[in-house]
Amino acid sequence: MSQLVLPPFADLLAQCTTSAVHLETRDVYAVDEEDQGLKDWRAGELADVDDPTSWWGHFHDAVGAAVDRGVSVQRARVISTPATEYIRFEHACTGRNVAAGEDVRWLPREHAVGLLLPAHDFWLFDGRLIRWHHFAGDGTHLRDVLDDRAEVAEQTAAAFRTVWERAVPHQEFTIT
Repeated sequence: MSQLVLPPFADLLAQCTTSAVHLETRDVYAVDEEDQGLKDWRAGELADVDDPTSWWGHFHDAVGAAVDRGVSVQRARVISTPATEYIRFEHACTGRNVAAGEDVRWLPREHAVGLLLPAHDFWLFDGRLIRWHHFAGDGTHLRDVLDDRAEVAEQTAAAFRTVWERAVPHQEFTIT
């Protein structure tokens, strides 16, 4: 794997011409920028998805701009059931991703049996550039690494497709 400079996520998405797919496989993410949203959700104060001025941010700008250019943005989440508190929070907030233009699906882990999945979450841009996400066991984000190996990108794309085919669209998925 070559040593690639890691540009900001928005820059990677801005360079996409066809697709950006994201696979999430963890049940807990300890991401600082979500702390307040998680606290608000716990208190029953989740911002209304119909009021984007209360929650729209740079990530949503980047996704919206990509979708406006014709880029397909897909996210698949492989989750344990019953779901952790964090996954229930994520499910409650997913309407924001959908409002920005993402297509999101959910796959209970028991339906992923037999799939060969990467050890790390990732974004795959245009089927050729992978942004691997490395997390600690407690969900703390450690680092991201870019990978442009064609054979690994092909394997990663195939893994995502198999999850996507089995997963349930967000609008049809009930969290348990």
